[in-house]
Amino acid sequence: MTVLKHKSLAAQKHKLSESKTQIQVLNNANVKHFNDTLKSIDLFPLKPTKIDIFQINLGKMCNQVCNHCHVDAGPDRKEIMTKETMELCLDAIDKTNCSTVDLTGGAPEMNPNFRWFVEELSKKRKHIIVRCNLTIVVANKKYNDLPEFFKKHKVEVVSSMPCYTESNTDAQRGDGVFNDSVKALQMLNKVGYGKDDSDLILNLVYNPGGASLPPSQAALELDYKKELKEGFDIEFNSLFAITNLPISRFLEFLVASERYEDYMNLMVDSFNPDAAENVMCRNTISISWDGFLYDCDFNQILDLKVETEGQHLSDLNIEELENRNIIVNNHCYGCTAGAGSSCAGTIA
Repeated sequence: MTVLKHKSLAAQKHKLSESKTQIQVLNNANVKHFNDTLKSIDLFPLKPTKIDIFQINLGKMCNQVCNHCHVDAGPDRKEIMTKETMELCLDAIDKTNCSTVDLTGGAPEMNPNFRWFVEELSKKRKHIIVRCNLTIVVANKKYNDLPEFFKKHKVEVVSSMPCYTESNTDAQRGDGVFNDSVKALQMLNKVGYGKDDSDLILNLVYNPGGASLPPSQAALELDYKKELKEGFDIEFNSLFAITNLPISRFLEFLVASERYEDYMNLMVDSFNPDAAENVMCRNTISISWDGFLYDCDFNQILDLKVETEGQHLSDLNIEELENRNIIVNNHCYGCTAGAGSSCAGTIA
């Protein structure tokens, strides 16, 4: 395998958690560099269209350890956004015309100031998205009222559900996750989420279990709706099919299974110029738990901060952000392969 020819597999895998090592692996891939692909369609340097979405990582602590998690989240992670940094986020939001604030983690609900932050965002009349892993709702009594809390603030709930079968879901997200997810979805449905006659939005997320691109999002959504309704009387609004990007735990899987080069070639061969035109980094700013600014949450994991003089919320310059060059690398093929991929599913 080309990438590993100078190092043992064990040594390489041990270091894949380091952002510099991940970038080195990406750059050593035997494929046309993503920069050159963008140049070939006159889209380099990639520029923002507007700042409409603030995606904020409230911390890497999570009650789960999922195989596909690009954040490398888990119960042992201590990185948590402070209230002071949240206040900087609120100030930054006031300086833009953004319509949406997308809260993610880890499990964002585990941040001790999560509810306060949602309440403050609600006062600003922003559309609020919470990336809820579902199992947090039933994990502890103190989270059991989350469906009602979400309803009160008209939060859009987006939740990972890699399959409508127990075996496939638990294989990716851990034993017992499917049954707990079903319980949480039923609790959300009970307060009105996902219903045709309700404005409470509940969307599910599909990630492939292995080294493949997602199938048709529309066809998969029909299967999900049929199986979850018939099996568990569960309803939801939309399914987002998201491509696994070759970073963090998924990169470790690709290297360990010797499928990295094949997966990179699959994404390159599936490059879609229409998807490249509409990648989420063009209208989104990603904010890390410690207040640094990134073009997307994948760049956040690779520690590729925005290409501006002010890289932290404390030095925010909106004009700079709106005119910056977006930092790209070979992992960006994941967002532009096939029908494209974003945090809201396919984009082309």
